Amino acid sequence: MGSVNMDLVVRGPRIPVPGETILGESLSEYPGGKGANQAVAAARAGGPVAMVGCVGDDAFGRSLRASLDQAGVVTTRLAVRGARSGVALIEVAASGENSIVVVPGANALVTHADAEDALAALPRAEILLLQLEIPIEAVEGAAAAAKRRDIRVLLDPAPACPLSDRLLSTVDFLTPNQQEAALLTGMPAVGVADAPEAARRLLARGVGMVLVKLGAEGVLIASAEGMEHLPGHAVATVDTTAAGDCLAGALAAALVAGRSPRDAVAFANAAAALSTTRQGAQTSMPTLDEIERFRAATHG
Repeated sequence: MGSVNMDLVVRGPRIPVPGETILGESLSEYPGGKGANQAVAAARAGGPVAMVGCVGDDAFGRSLRASLDQAGVVTTRLAVRGARSGVALIEVAASGENSIVVVPGANALVTHADAEDALAALPRAEILLLQLEIPIEAVEGAAAAAKRRDIRVLLDPAPACPLSDRLLSTVDFLTPNQQEAALLTGMPAVGVADAPEAARRLLARGVGMVLVKLGAEGVLIASAEGMEHLPGHAVATVDTTAAGDCLAGALAAALVAGRSPRDAVAFANAAAALSTTRQGAQTSMPTLDEIERFRAATHG
């Protein structure tokens, strides 16, 4: 459950600083939105997926639905509300780093009732993926509805904002990046050396397992059973857009497939690295076969 956006991607030599104007090199449109990206990532990684969310009554909305359908995502729970679909304006530098501004559009009309209805209609659901590009009331209600049905909750806390202990206590898997971990824990910054302390603070707030995404440095896994750092994979990075979404979707698919949490994270870590070698959001998501071949080649 989450956002569905059209990504408008501008590529340039670097990301401009405030007040600066630079010349871009290209403008492209890609289907995106953190919820939709994660749904596509999970489907391509071998998982059965249904998308819960909203698009507008416009050309972007029709294109976004078609992209999900093509990826094998069930869209019967994707509602049409409002006149405008969500849009993300993305600047991508030559280094592959990005800067993103999201205009929610129809995503702002998603409610917790959408999740209640969807979960009632999907009795075999095992994991609910959530992000923060839809109203926080919808996220909280959806997580609570999932827990009442013994469905595991995976939350990608982006865009970063303060979260209640009530919500965090319903989360089985939390996947913050370093900036999000800093905001959620009150730490001034979170680097590789600080990640264990940030993870401890989040576990103390009721999260089942914390996966701190460390970019090229990989991911830190933390739970009541201990901590482990999985290193990143050395790849030729082209575009980091949606790498975190790829990790979340691949992780969900791996867990549903019956992999252990540790192996599921290793699988997702490899998938996310592979996604950065391609341009775009949903277009960058690797298939199950591609991920397994990449893991075999990199021993990851």
